[in-house]
Amino acid sequence: MSIEKTTITSIANGGQVPPSAQMELRFKAPYDWARVLRFFSGRAIPGVEQVVDGVYRRIVDLNGDAGRLTVTKHPRRHCLIATVEGAAARHVDDAFARRVASMFDLGADPAAIGGGLARDPWFAPLVEAAPGLRVPGAWSGFELAVRAIVGQQVSVKAATTIVGRLVQRAGERVVHDDGMPAPDGAPAWRFPTPDALAACDLEKIGMPGKRAAALTGMARAVAAGHVPLDPAQADLGTLRRAWLDLPGIGPWTVEYIAMRAWRDPDAWPASDLVLMQSITARDPSLDRLASQKHRTEGWRPWRAYAALHLWNDVADRASGARGG
Repeated sequence: MSIEKTTITSIANGGQVPPSAQMELRFKAPYDWARVLRFFSGRAIPGVEQVVDGVYRRIVDLNGDAGRLTVTKHPRRHCLIATVEGAAARHVDDAFARRVASMFDLGADPAAIGGGLARDPWFAPLVEAAPGLRVPGAWSGFELAVRAIVGQQVSVKAATTIVGRLVQRAGERVVHDDGMPAPDGAPAWRFPTPDALAACDLEKIGMPGKRAAALTGMARAVAAGHVPLDPAQADLGTLRRAWLDLPGIGPWTVEYIAMRAWRDPDAWPASDLVLMQSITARDPSLDRLASQKHRTEGWRPWRAYAALHLWNDVADRASGARGG
């Protein structure tokens, strides 16, 4: 992946204008920006993230400094434009660029992925309809793990609401003392740290007691450094085993984290209700996990993209965000 980087720091008006940094991050076309935004929009964490008018925004924390990240698609070139405003802009570097590129799946090769999946007659029309589909990632592995645990056995909308409550209880509101504007409705909260979430009272947060306990236990384990968070710390097999050992964490949760945070292109959340229903609708004889798993073997090594195509197909038919 090629990265073009332009950094602009403003010191006008006696330093009252916040610093900013901008990067152009290239991708292989086609890139289905509209569907990526639809996915993020349906799961946007209240106070932390926002999708509006073709633009993704969120509060980010870099080396302890907060900033507002804005990501848009260039109107002509094959690249996304990532802009950071605020104190965090001082820390924008190639590592930051790779993080954003991972979040928006810019390293994907749509021709290879589409060609592999289209060998299955189920996917040929889906790939034709959405050839630039990506697997949306996450700003951080911890944030995605929280989302996955909260999302166990509940709808996307319900999970989003509960995560928003967690932000209000354990997050930190950004103080715009550096001149960074905060228009109404714009992201203004840092996502909770593992330490803050571990210490948070989850009473009446809207989750069953066991799931709340699993969330607290996970946050404590991450805060203590007892579990690795990403492939930079351990291989995918080690990551899966470590997370499955945590109380209240099952295969669906781990595979969902693997898809979006660990960037495993072959991750498959087999027990996902929407995926199971989608497969059974195509072949009623595939009504059990074992038979469905056998059917998915032909989709390797792109099963994460297969999941997105199936979720996307359901969302297209329902004109909304379902799945994941």
